[in-house]
Amino acid sequence: MSGRFDLAPQIARALTGRDADERVRVLRALLRRPVLHADDDPELFRIARRHADALRDWLVRETGWRLTVEPRTIRLATSSTPHGPTAVAVAERHGARARRGDPPFTRRRYILLCLALAVLQRSEQQISLDRLAQEMVREARHPGLEDVEFALEGREQRSDLVAAIRVLLDYGVLAKVAGDEDSFVSADGDALYDVDRRVVATLLVAEHSPALVEARLGPRPGVGQIEAALHEGPPVYTDEEQNRRLRQSVSRRLLADPVVYYDELPEDERAYLVSGQRVALTRRLCEATGLVAELRAEGIALVDPDDQLTDVRMPEQGTDGHATLLVAEHLAGQGDTEVQALRTLVRRLAREHAAYWRKSTREPGAENTIVADALDRLAGLGLVRIVGDGPTAVVTPLPALRRFAVAAPALRDRTTR
Repeated sequence: MSGRFDLAPQIARALTGRDADERVRVLRALLRRPVLHADDDPELFRIARRHADALRDWLVRETGWRLTVEPRTIRLATSSTPHGPTAVAVAERHGARARRGDPPFTRRRYILLCLALAVLQRSEQQISLDRLAQEMVREARHPGLEDVEFALEGREQRSDLVAAIRVLLDYGVLAKVAGDEDSFVSADGDALYDVDRRVVATLLVAEHSPALVEARLGPRPGVGQIEAALHEGPPVYTDEEQNRRLRQSVSRRLLADPVVYYDELPEDERAYLVSGQRVALTRRLCEATGLVAELRAEGIALVDPDDQLTDVRMPEQGTDGHATLLVAEHLAGQGDTEVQALRTLVRRLAREHAAYWRKSTREPGAENTIVADALDRLAGLGLVRIVGDGPTAVVTPLPALRRFAVAAPALRDRTTR
């Protein structure tokens, strides 16, 4: 009898450990894609619902993010509040992508994504891609959108629309019934979708409704005014509230960015971290997510040993991956470099590695695309900073890039110890 009771603490520890592992699994899934659907992974969805209260409490306390649980969906609202440099820096580094490996969204693609959601909010339960596109063309004629060029003229505009549609498919706003997006890009086909307006309703993340903000700001406010008003948080009255606001802002940045440098943080966030909070804060984040913290003199990185929570990888196979590694090695050893110099470097590398790189890399102008893709990947990983535009833009290597530097081998005298 006593032996059975002796097992109770072990069973309790095992159950506690199982619950902790399940919460990590759910949180990682939500960080990878902020909408979980019951049909995509029924077991994960069941686990997420079971731990929803604990996850909701942790998210509110540590990040200020909201977790919305519906019968068939769970939505993590990764709010960027408080609005400011932290949110802007993350958004610039991590633009939306239709698929892994695609270029980040342009301004027009973001606008098309918003126009699509506006149409879908009042659409029928099913809609064709062509019908959605025509409705979006009409939406783009509204006052305030005069600078948006979208009339379904040409392959480029159709490709931008399809990129937005693929994001909505990934989030579960749309479910394909028939057809193909690629045929729509070629202007010889169409696609049909089911619309889940319950998911549409959860996608807007703001502290205040657009209608209230519009009424408060009056006619034709600036874009910056609207964005700040949408995300304006409640006033802070006590030191405890201020510290909570700082903790949440820093935690959001660490979970969103692969590397956070102290010199990129606002002064108050930097002071909060270096005052002795970084060890405890990163420990809580790592326990909840399975990430591993690297604390350096220049900043903090939360590394994913499973290589799942990233939209950009380094290195990758093939010509582009090899070129990116060689560009990284060059920058780590040379320091600040103009884009034009990197293009010259890649032209030379294409000749040197002609037996291994794809043939098109030796065509005139191919180096421009290779360098742009490499810098996009390096900037997204927090390895370089780019100032300016075009061939005269300056690329500055950041401290984390030093791991790609190649040092000369050190030869030791065998006669000495």
